[in-house]
Amino acid sequence: MTENAPSTPAEPTAPACPLAAPGPTPPLFSREFAADPYPAYAWLREHEPVRWTRLPSGVEAWLVTRYAEARQALAEPRLSKNPAHHAESAHAKGRTGIPGERKAELMTHLLNIDPPDHTRLRRLVSKAFTPRRVAAFEPRVRELTDALIDGFAQKGEADLIHEFAFPLPIYAICDLLGVPREDQDDFRDWAGMMIRHGGGPRGGVGRAVKKMRGYLAELIHRKRLDPGDDLISDLVRASDGGEHLTENEAAAMAFILLFAGFETTVNLVGNGVLALLGHPRERARLQESLAAGDRGLLATGVEELLRWDGPVELATWRYATAPLRVGEQDIAPGDPVLVVLAAADRDPERFAEPDTLDLARRDNQHLGYGHGIHYCLGAPLARLEGQTALERLLTRLPDLALDAEPEDLRWRGGLIMRGLRTLPVRFTPVTRAPDGGA
Repeated sequence: MTENAPSTPAEPTAPACPLAAPGPTPPLFSREFAADPYPAYAWLREHEPVRWTRLPSGVEAWLVTRYAEARQALAEPRLSKNPAHHAESAHAKGRTGIPGERKAELMTHLLNIDPPDHTRLRRLVSKAFTPRRVAAFEPRVRELTDALIDGFAQKGEADLIHEFAFPLPIYAICDLLGVPREDQDDFRDWAGMMIRHGGGPRGGVGRAVKKMRGYLAELIHRKRLDPGDDLISDLVRASDGGEHLTENEAAAMAFILLFAGFETTVNLVGNGVLALLGHPRERARLQESLAAGDRGLLATGVEELLRWDGPVELATWRYATAPLRVGEQDIAPGDPVLVVLAAADRDPERFAEPDTLDLARRDNQHLGYGHGIHYCLGAPLARLEGQTALERLLTRLPDLALDAEPEDLRWRGGLIMRGLRTLPVRFTPVTRAPDGGA
């Protein structure tokens, strides 16, 4: 997607918002907006909480920015997740979704379907991707985390995105899925192509998706013949009333667990570390709590980091299947709707002092992992990875500091995710995990 696209619809046929907003609309989707979108989102919440907008890709959609309307839209059954409904809109221009997933037959996953298919697939997948499985995976996540820190701890400097936040969830989800260790670097390469799609050619993303789809199809076939103790084997075995996932459904589910799972954790760790480095008092509170053996502030802190500058800026696409009203705005059938989670989670009508980072915040029903039937299935794994990553970094590298001016940091392009391209840091070199870790 390109930057600096016009933020107001140019087509005379675009639906008009019912309220005339005072003053000019702040620019959206520019480089400056990417660095700090929150002032613009505050303006939209106050003046145009449901706003028709042309996106950088040329597609037009409604942006929903208030918390109450966001929760309504996320749980609204007349807002479909199936991209086929986009073609019904008179305003449809361009495509939505993940590049390459249509050609690679990866559309039948939880982000793109509605009940009853969604209900059936989620029930089957939930039998394999259980909280117990995630909890049992904690030692491996800790081992991976310490091994990655060991890779740069002696240097006294690192790019925490490329050397830590990016490889951690890739290797973790590959282990969880059952991808053999000798193949995991291929997944890291393909994921790297996908995560860079906001600033690079979409064709490269399509090729990465196609390669990943081919590999997953072959792996699933092997797991059917020789299942193991891994998530893909459990997806293959999962049944409910005699129903099983087809191989295409299993491949699509493995793909979306990887695609949706790794980038959210990359951004959670990157955005979270940056937030802590910019709030030294909160960071000191957390380090003191961890030093005392108390992980309570770590748990609430990760939830606050998800709210304050979370990894998912906008919820994935929805499409109206019937006329409906969101807030004070009428939505026509076929219109795309994008819920701006980042704006809703800073709504002063829902959160006290929403622009203040408070790691001990208790009443924190943020929307970082969605709401309703499409609430993120992988949220427990992301929380585990986020908590482990922050705990190990702050414990092993206690004087971690930003090694760049904040205004020089660059954010990746793209619409749905919010994350840094790089995060250079410096620290006192160390040689090993203080508690004997890897």
